Amino acid sequence: MKPVNPREVVVRATASHKGRKLSVTPADSPMKRLHYGRILLDQTAPKVVFETCGREVGLLCMSGQCVVQVNGGDTIGLGQYDALYVPRGSTVAVSTTSAVDLVECGAEVEGNYPIQVVRYRDVEQSPALKFTAGGDATRRELSILIGKNVDAGRIVAGFTRSAPGHWTSWPPHEHTEILEEMYVYFDMPPPAFGVQLVYTDPETPEVVAVVRDGDAVLMPAGYHPNVAAPGHSINFVWLMAAHREREDRVFGVVNVQPAFSQRGSGLEASLK
Repeated sequence: MKPVNPREVVVRATASHKGRKLSVTPADSPMKRLHYGRILLDQTAPKVVFETCGREVGLLCMSGQCVVQVNGGDTIGLGQYDALYVPRGSTVAVSTTSAVDLVECGAEVEGNYPIQVVRYRDVEQSPALKFTAGGDATRRELSILIGKNVDAGRIVAGFTRSAPGHWTSWPPHEHTEILEEMYVYFDMPPPAFGVQLVYTDPETPEVVAVVRDGDAVLMPAGYHPNVAAPGHSINFVWLMAAHREREDRVFGVVNVQPAFSQRGSGLEASLK
């Protein structure tokens, strides 16, 4: 694994604007595939229109509600934790009559995959898409929004909520050969914070960063455990892009840091 450069992988305050903003692309980051943006709309900025170009795009509704229209077709309503998969070469219009916070992830693909709507109520009914992992001091709840339930080329996305003061992404793992990843922290109002590590050598971690709501940490390589402040949870959206289209697009296949590999990855439920 090639060590990461800490100056390139911590992006602060990515949810401090209105409208649509791309904060991470392969052109301005160490990521080879992954794009990340945020769409924040309210009554003062109620609509955005954009092109996906050569990217497949996932929209994750983290709060509020909106309607989305793809290529002038039928409107699709999204509520909290719903998601929408949008094919490459699409025109996307997002609007709201109240307020909405959408996480946008994307990656360049060659294939054409259909528009797909993911309802969180369906995710909640699947033990392979929503499950609790870990134990004492490492308990967290995972929700996979865009995974094996969606026909796509590269992107995988969902979110994790920890128990207060607990570690997540534990035991430490990495999946550099097949997937690059980033975390975006959400629903962590002040004074909540967490500490994120990224390292290829545990003796000399490249990243030890305090993270707060709206921050993002990129993980093109390395083990990446984190921990919540006592009395608070660390909550993050995780976004991944497969290196080989379709072939590498799988969640839960990881390499656990050998010193902590005795009890598996904690992600086995996702593989059932």
